[in-house]
Amino acid sequence: MRDEIRALVDELTPGDEQEARHREAALVWLAGTEDIFRRVKPRTPSPHLVAYFLLRDPADGAVLLVDHRLAGMWLPSGGHVEPGEHPADTVRRELREELGVTAVFAPPFGGRPAFLTVTETVGPPEQRHTDVSLWYVLSAHRDQQFTPDPVEFAGIRWWTPTEVAGAPAGTVEPHLGRMLTKLAAATP
Repeated sequence: MRDEIRALVDELTPGDEQEARHREAALVWLAGTEDIFRRVKPRTPSPHLVAYFLLRDPADGAVLLVDHRLAGMWLPSGGHVEPGEHPADTVRRELREELGVTAVFAPPFGGRPAFLTVTETVGPPEQRHTDVSLWYVLSAHRDQQFTPDPVEFAGIRWWTPTEVAGAPAGTVEPHLGRMLTKLAAATP
């Protein structure tokens, strides 16, 4: 599975210099270890692989974010990739578990990641770790019914790209604006 994930990372075209650095760091990490899946909460091993997904309404480009209780900010949904699991399967599993709907991968990326980040998590020092996150894009609509997990999320909300750009620091996932910029450039 590591070789498949390395191929996904290798095929990803960076949208900016920071993503290029993150991609290079991820490739070095993948070449240097077999231990890429989280085995023990919250941080063993660090780094470990995560799959994020953006539910995007094609009508206006708005994205559905979750008010994540543990992180204390608005994030795309997602989760840790289980040992031996393909990240696209993580997206399918996490979407059912967290929001109660079925995944519809959006063009032009389909079932391939659209973005990659390497991020130190927030929280108490003994719980912090590095997530290597593959971001996927899914189609959704504002009138769609979701069943958010009340244990993980304080709420869900649609955010326009303008609202994301104007959000105070620490309110939304720190790489989200860059992801939306890349997505806007790739979507007709």
